[in-house]
Amino acid sequence: MAQKLTLELVTPAKQVLSEAVDEITAPGSMGQFGVLPGHTPMLTTLEVGELSYRKGSDTFYVAVNWGYVEVEDDRVTILVETAEIEDEIDLERARTALGRAEEALAEMSAEEKEYLVMQQALARAMARIQVASRKAR
Repeated sequence: MAQKLTLELVTPAKQVLSEAVDEITAPGSMGQFGVLPGHTPMLTTLEVGELSYRKGSDTFYVAVNWGYVEVEDDRVTILVETAEIEDEIDLERARTALGRAEEALAEMSAEEKEYLVMQQALARAMARIQVASRKAR
């Protein structure tokens, strides 16, 4: 069993991370899951949320949008629409986006075409706020 995992985090625009890590926790479509060295191979989907990875005693956080995770041979490849590392998130901008999404949802009915789009915008803003708030600790 390997002592480390290789984490590759990629968006359509760029490679966000390529790191040797000890543990990964991700927001799966069936719930949060963790990956340690020696994990069984798998392919699954991600939801909008907070991804974390641990290197030694340090934990790092990334806000991710919908995507896929593949685990094979102690390599974890994560392909997502967007990914923002905690230090790159503008907390005020995220709070503004949250407010806009909440206002829009309050004025819509669930039957409207844009309702699901705004729910996703709300989830993204909440994930970004959660991750950005961690750097203030």
